[in-house]
Amino acid sequence: MESKYKRIVLKISGEALSGNKSGGIDEETLMEISKEIKKANDMGIEIAIVVGGGNIWRGASAKLNDRATSDYMGMLATVINGMALQDALETLGVPTRVQTAIEMRQVAEPYIRRRAIRHMEKGRVVIFSGGSGNPYFSTDTTAALRAAEMNAEVLFLAKKGVEGVYDDDPNINPEAKMYHNLNYIDILNQELKVMDSTATSLCMDNNIPIIVFSIEKPENIIKIIEGEKIGTLIKREE
Repeated sequence: MESKYKRIVLKISGEALSGNKSGGIDEETLMEISKEIKKANDMGIEIAIVVGGGNIWRGASAKLNDRATSDYMGMLATVINGMALQDALETLGVPTRVQTAIEMRQVAEPYIRRRAIRHMEKGRVVIFSGGSGNPYFSTDTTAALRAAEMNAEVLFLAKKGVEGVYDDDPNINPEAKMYHNLNYIDILNQELKVMDSTATSLCMDNNIPIIVFSIEKPENIIKIIEGEKIGTLIKREE
């Protein structure tokens, strides 16, 4: 099949890596997701991944007195997830590089934009961990930022527990309606809880389409790359 995109940024939430567990990393789930990323890599798609850390530590919702400390702990959690994802991908023969926004040279490269782009051009999957390196910013915002920096054509927002964007929480309200198409401004005006307003605004300002879908069906990654309409597409109004 022909691919619709040449370069993508894939945001994987930390919770997605825990599978059916309450936290941590489920190795079977990790490998299933990695196999789909390998398929995309084999198709010649240039892939960068931003990984969250919510399966280990959720900085924004933790009960520490100092929010900045809590956020830095969350950033470190994303490095653990990034290293696990790298190991799984390289087990499958996919050349992978982890770059961190917080320097830790013993385990990963520091984030350097031009180097990341060069890795992708050479067919390597780049995993961005450590968030943006700054507290008070979510990994969704990091994903939007890296998508702009990498000149990505689209941001894939892989979620656990939802198929797309809804008008209400589908886990609480069974009557919640899923949207198939939205404008950035709809997300902001209706305060839809798909990603934070900073991330949405960044994508809007840089005209980066967002596709929100369920990672519990990892095959969705390839289906969307091939042009199948899955989840919710968020973009600028025509």
